[in-house]
Amino acid sequence: MSGHSKWSTIKRKKAASDAKRSKIFTRLLKEVQVAAKLGGGNPDGNPRLKAAIQTAKANSVPADNIERAIKRGTGDLEGVDYTEITYEGYGPGGVAILIKALTDNKNRTVAEVRHALTKCGGSLGGTNAVAHIFTDKGIITLPKSEISEEKIFDLALDAGAEDIEAEDEFWKVTTSVQDFDNVRSVLEGVTSNFEAEIQPIPSTTVKVCGKEAQQLLKLLDMLDDLDDVQQVIANFDIDDSELEAAAQEGAR
Repeated sequence: MSGHSKWSTIKRKKAASDAKRSKIFTRLLKEVQVAAKLGGGNPDGNPRLKAAIQTAKANSVPADNIERAIKRGTGDLEGVDYTEITYEGYGPGGVAILIKALTDNKNRTVAEVRHALTKCGGSLGGTNAVAHIFTDKGIITLPKSEISEEKIFDLALDAGAEDIEAEDEFWKVTTSVQDFDNVRSVLEGVTSNFEAEIQPIPSTTVKVCGKEAQQLLKLLDMLDDLDDVQQVIANFDIDDSELEAAAQEGAR
């Protein structure tokens, strides 16, 4: 399991706490709203909206909240107008970081992102400073309890999945952007309890350890906690045991 994937698993466990749930709801509903704004309010004709709704439901977001977010996106209800923006930067050890945000105030968001990077030994980069390292992939995550190993391999690979990995109690299915909708639809026929998103995946990784690992984990958590930030992706590699230790140290 790669360092970033392991960190994602740790985040998923943290997200089960009540303290994180309201922020997760807000983040998911912002994505629903923007998806509806950009592609219309009908999920059948808007793949991004369909994925956003699926992920929101998998995280127990109430249906009426989802519906209101769609209406805010289509203009049927008043709401904040969010703009998509991606920041690129470097973390401790030269780790490349992509920060995807939805914001109604670019000046505020870039200041918060720059502050977090600087405080933790990183720096903000310019356009395409690190983006060329990443390639968009479809990522579908679902509990192992929902589907057997034999069935997920048969269904997902036949539908066009590129890879299937076991991550603790979850299956992680990776697809090309082109095959994402098809694989998601096939798995949707088995269960609705999964998360699906397009995520940048790094072509290379950077090994970090010790104090740099602890500092990097602190930075990633700081960025992830920013209200405007939707997604943080980094190309680090940390040994599982050290990642767990760094995560525990950062939680103190």
